[in-house]
Amino acid sequence: MTPIGSTLDTRPAPLSLPELRRLNLRRLALVLPSLGLAATVLGLGGAVLAARPHGWVDWALLVPFSLAMGWECFIVWQLVLGFVQWLRGPAGRSPIENTADAVEPVATGRSRTALLVPIYEEDVAAVFLGVRVMLQSLARLGTCDDIELHVLSDTRDLAVAAAEEAATAAVRADFPGIGFAYRRRVSNAGRKAGNIADFLDRQGTGFDFAIVLDADSLMSGSAIRRLIRTMEESPRVGLLQTVSYAAGRGTLFARIQQFAVRLYAPLALRGLHFWQGPEGSYWGHNAIFRVAPFRAHCRLPVLPGQPPLGGEILCHDIVEGAMLARAGWEVHLLPDFEGTWEEMPTNTLDLLGRERRWCQGNLQHMRVLPWPGLKPASRAHLGLGIGGYLVVPVWWAFVLGGALRVLLVPAPEGYGLLAYGLTEGGAAATALLSLTLVLTILPRLLNVVCALARRSVRLGFGGARRLLIGAAVEQIFALLLNPVLSITTAGSVLAILAGRNAGWGRQVRSDRQITVLEAARHHGLQIGFGLLLCGAVAVGGGWYALWMAPTALGLCISPWLTVLSSRQDLGRASQRLGLFITQDDVHAAPELVALQEARALGA
Repeated sequence: MTPIGSTLDTRPAPLSLPELRRLNLRRLALVLPSLGLAATVLGLGGAVLAARPHGWVDWALLVPFSLAMGWECFIVWQLVLGFVQWLRGPAGRSPIENTADAVEPVATGRSRTALLVPIYEEDVAAVFLGVRVMLQSLARLGTCDDIELHVLSDTRDLAVAAAEEAATAAVRADFPGIGFAYRRRVSNAGRKAGNIADFLDRQGTGFDFAIVLDADSLMSGSAIRRLIRTMEESPRVGLLQTVSYAAGRGTLFARIQQFAVRLYAPLALRGLHFWQGPEGSYWGHNAIFRVAPFRAHCRLPVLPGQPPLGGEILCHDIVEGAMLARAGWEVHLLPDFEGTWEEMPTNTLDLLGRERRWCQGNLQHMRVLPWPGLKPASRAHLGLGIGGYLVVPVWWAFVLGGALRVLLVPAPEGYGLLAYGLTEGGAAATALLSLTLVLTILPRLLNVVCALARRSVRLGFGGARRLLIGAAVEQIFALLLNPVLSITTAGSVLAILAGRNAGWGRQVRSDRQITVLEAARHHGLQIGFGLLLCGAVAVGGGWYALWMAPTALGLCISPWLTVLSSRQDLGRASQRLGLFITQDDVHAAPELVALQEARALGA
């Protein structure tokens, strides 16, 4: 079989003027209302402080408050645009989505595709169980002589490497009709990105497309075939990014997060897709790219300076997507594409470890932003990744600064921006409170409305009653846990900016119960901040106390939140009670069922 263009990098035709005009109008529809909302927040905050004389500290606190709330205005408005697109139905879908839905999951003989699974010091049994399930799913669809699966190892531990080689021999024996290969690099320079680049240099000319999977990724044979067919029918597309929903883990924490992602991601993704168009981003896994242009244009440089902000690019995927778009190739998101999954950290501590690595990787992008020739949307993606982390310490500067203001200055002058304004009342304070509540509640409300409105989606959550109860309990959990996550992330941002390197070690992916001692060791500082806020709540009282109480409580009980949510027995109990049900519980795909059964047999 001869590839249809693996050695060619023919730049596709650029967008037409009407296409560019429509794309620019969509971006204006995002930016202008977001700026208007942010200006409204700033104006109302200033009006609250101007109602009575306030010192410079109160006016200084208005700055981080307005910056953080302005960021929230952008995020919420993007989701509102996603809701509008949802209301439009098929009319709001892009041509590439229609192509992905229309193609048949069959082999055409027109192309060759490599399935790439980069691994590093992973649980060998878990990785190869996923590989087996994908190969079985592909085999059920017929001939697979156009596809090869390559496990690309960067493992340093010789015992783990030996286990990888033994598992490879077993897979080859069980699937003789499907191309399968294993390779372990001598040097793991460049980490995952370097591993894939090394494969493309060695064997890339033999393939048209490559599908990249993480060690915990799973994809159905039908999804793989549909991605290949969509690329065959879309010569301008350099990369297609799918949505991989979290599934397959059983701790209470994992079940809550799997439920939340299923419920809240669709509108956010639809809003993102609305403005990015063909200049989308790449998330590094569960995606397909065209080999020739990726190989030609996505070779990553080493950033100047030392880690944490210099050196090898850690969050390489978004940069590779930007480089591909810069070369003239379209990068698309498929927001409704089914049949791809991933796993997520199963407890708070492992999630925070991953967040610290992602934090460093995104802050490195400050040195990528000035690169010449990047598309506006690519700069926006990089900027949003950077801003999403920088805004966290900004928000905590306001929260902790306001708490100290309440504690150190006698009331009512010590109440500050929200505490004084909401306690004393007034039109500006009422409007500011109302807008803050809308920005907080609206995203969850719109997502629940969308889920309830469609019978198939509603039933996928176990019905309307289970959906509403699950959403209510998840909201309570989020109110308590989010302060713990965000204040730790704020500390990570400050540490990285101060020069502390987070590194990029082995990831823990399995269900793991956290001990009380481990949780207490990690959450001591959070408890201290929680006690500080409890003091401010006691002194401030009124609306201020009501507003701050969930944050203070969540920080104070953070060790117990971590320990209890990491338990598998509580996860199983929640499932028996019908809590946090998703379609992966109600109508589990054959691939998920096969993976769970294989795990049970292995256990």
